[in-house]
Amino acid sequence: MWIRAALIFAAMAGSASAACRQALSLGMDVSGSVDAQEYRLQLDGLANALGARAVQDILLDMPETPVALHIYEWSGPSHQRVLLDWTPITGPSDLARIITVLRTTQRVAADPSTALGTAMSFGATALDQGPACWRKTLDISGDGKNNTGPRPQAVRAIPQMQGITINGLVIGSDSQRRDDQRQGDIAELSAYYQTQVVLGRQSFVETALGFEAFEAAMTRKLIRELQSVAIGALQ
Repeated sequence: MWIRAALIFAAMAGSASAACRQALSLGMDVSGSVDAQEYRLQLDGLANALGARAVQDILLDMPETPVALHIYEWSGPSHQRVLLDWTPITGPSDLARIITVLRTTQRVAADPSTALGTAMSFGATALDQGPACWRKTLDISGDGKNNTGPRPQAVRAIPQMQGITINGLVIGSDSQRRDDQRQGDIAELSAYYQTQVVLGRQSFVETALGFEAFEAAMTRKLIRELQSVAIGALQ
């Protein structure tokens, strides 16, 4: 109930005219390093995370000022595909429809390169053109570093990024390498996201050791970033 009380406080402080409490754009990595099985683990993992009770409890609180969700996939500079256009989650039926969209989406051919900076710019444009909300959050998931197009750190500096929080979910290797090597790989990628991708005072990087762990990591991340709206409202 403290979340609801904090959001009410924010509305009383002057944000009541906003159409929603948070606009959340989720960008999913479908570059060449992601195979067919890993693609499904991402989309089904996101569907399961949205269906988790703890996430639903936050999403369905205060339907009069809902969370608005936008989902897209990205790879190279020429591939950004919207899977779900802006959708306010005002009740269980909205959430059920989003979950169905994710479970039934099929992969299409895409540029195999990793244009992380372009993906960030695409998400920022979607947020700029989306609903007016108390907070705007861009969430980028990925399993590798930028290797084409504008650099992420340069994209963070463009005016369009003003007022946006960018969080990251980094996905480590699914290989059978020794655990210490896999931990080293994901630590390096997390540091890259921390220094060059995430943006904002309350931004953070969540980690999944492999695609099999994506669902649990996504669940943790959604809870944290959705709850952060209430925390930010009181600061």
